[in-house]
Amino acid sequence: MGISNILSLLCGVALFLYGMSVMGDGLKRVAGNKLEVILWRLSSTPWKGVLLGLGVTAAIQSSSATTIMVIGFVNSGMMKGIQSIPIILGANVGTSVTGWILCLSLLGGGGGWVSLFSTATITALVAIAGTILRMTAKSTAKKHVGDILLGFAVLMFGMSAMSDAVLPLKDSARFRELLLLFDNPLLGILVGALFTAVLQSASAAVGILQALSMTGAITAEAAIPIIMGIAIGASVPVLLGAIGAGPTGRRTSLIYLFINVLGTLICLVPYLIATALLPDSVKSAAVGPVELAAINSGFRILATVALLPFINGLRRLAHRLVKDRPEDLEQQAMIDRLEERFIAHPTLAIEQSKIVLAKMADTAQENILRALKLLSNWSEAEFAAVERLEEQVDTYEDKLGTYLVQVNRQELEPGQNKEISKFLHCISDIERISDHAMNVGETAREIAEKKVVFSPEAKRELNALIAAVEEIVGLAMDAFEAENTKEAYRVEPLEEMIDMLCDELKLHHVNRVQTGQCTLDQGFVFNDLITDLERVADHCSNIAVAMIELEAGAFDTHEYLNSLREVHTDSFDRYFELYKEKYDLETGDFSTGIYDLSQATSSPTSAARAAAPASVSSSREP
Repeated sequence: MGISNILSLLCGVALFLYGMSVMGDGLKRVAGNKLEVILWRLSSTPWKGVLLGLGVTAAIQSSSATTIMVIGFVNSGMMKGIQSIPIILGANVGTSVTGWILCLSLLGGGGGWVSLFSTATITALVAIAGTILRMTAKSTAKKHVGDILLGFAVLMFGMSAMSDAVLPLKDSARFRELLLLFDNPLLGILVGALFTAVLQSASAAVGILQALSMTGAITAEAAIPIIMGIAIGASVPVLLGAIGAGPTGRRTSLIYLFINVLGTLICLVPYLIATALLPDSVKSAAVGPVELAAINSGFRILATVALLPFINGLRRLAHRLVKDRPEDLEQQAMIDRLEERFIAHPTLAIEQSKIVLAKMADTAQENILRALKLLSNWSEAEFAAVERLEEQVDTYEDKLGTYLVQVNRQELEPGQNKEISKFLHCISDIERISDHAMNVGETAREIAEKKVVFSPEAKRELNALIAAVEEIVGLAMDAFEAENTKEAYRVEPLEEMIDMLCDELKLHHVNRVQTGQCTLDQGFVFNDLITDLERVADHCSNIAVAMIELEAGAFDTHEYLNSLREVHTDSFDRYFELYKEKYDLETGDFSTGIYDLSQATSSPTSAARAAAPASVSSSREP
């Protein structure tokens, strides 16, 4: 086997992998989001889960992709960990379908009509049909069908290229001697696992093994351990895909590894017994692509049937190895308060929802404060914490929203209706504050990566805006959690002052860019930051308005904001003037804060508070 054969083999592997990827992507696009919805909804019983995993994997040609999809569901809380195990077992069986598809390469070889069914003819017809659909079809779905056909044609061409490249090995004595080493089952498992880990695809590894089997040099004794090792090696991309996932996602990836390792150990025992009892003539008999496809499917089916009764044990083992983070346990304890049995008793359900919503508000407030600190002190670990808090807030929003809608369907008293309406109106605004915390974190990353340095004047102005936003977030969240409507009246004057301050900052920064004190890149980052902080203030205003309007027995934000100055002239103007004086850029000292220009040793938040003038009057009269 010369250099040209080796290059042809590598080219065949590349085409095989690319074709499988194109075909799988095309199938997923044709199905749209249906595969994800099916996986999420139809896993109520273990056997349904197995069949589901088998079907989806057979369609997209990748057990790793199916498992990573499931990890996403488990990580987001949409699917329980126990539901994921049968799907993974089914995915393991489904990935063996590819081996049977590759057996189509055996078609043909005769003359006359038989040649019409040869691999070359089928591949050519499929490629022509795919090309026509890809170039002429107007609908997106038909174009994706063309992608599926082209991917299949490339896959089959790659398989043929691999088979042709290894054909010279048929008569190679050295190659046969090398294969004899795989009679040692542990070595065969190790080689299969390493080979698949490098390829990142069990289907591709089995395909290459099938191509090698066409030389007639692969025996059953050597093939079975390699196939077992291929199953273990397929866990590598799943483990990599779980990096960055939460504990539940990491547990799911470990379960995939456990299934393959335990499946191998279960099947290894009868294999060793068989090799000890069967005659050498049977063990050394050559196997072809069809036999390998059958061995692969048989091994995976046997492992699935053997492990299915022990899904609870697999879950417990994963829980012992991957512990929950304290914050995850705290969040789960909060979500557990939303007990379905309370729905029939609205008073209890509303009380529990109030506690969970207060925790959601605290989490969103913590998140925006963490994100703001990243502006001057970038840290990947702290940014990851912001991402985790954002995921927690999203989970709270999803669980609370669903729960409150169910409670709202009960027969409620007027006061209960008002309470649920307030919660439903405020949930989305609280969640959006956390979304903007993520945006601020992304801006902080951009500042750190691009080494953006603002001018001292820009930093001083940002300190003023950040201090005002910190105050309005605290004011709105405290008023909401304490159900203090009088305190809520203070939010809108501060929000209007923040709007004015944002306009002023933007104008000043444009002037600095024009005079060369700041660059355009700095200007874009500066404006993005101001926009996000302005939106945070807007959502705080929405929370306060919802409290005020629902307390009055109506909800019309537009009307309230229009009449605010007329209805509450004295209090609004008084608060507005106090805030305007407090955050006046000309008279206020904002040299310390998030951007500490005086190199003070105090923390950013405490420094901002120290720099600000005396707090607004604590009077709570509207």
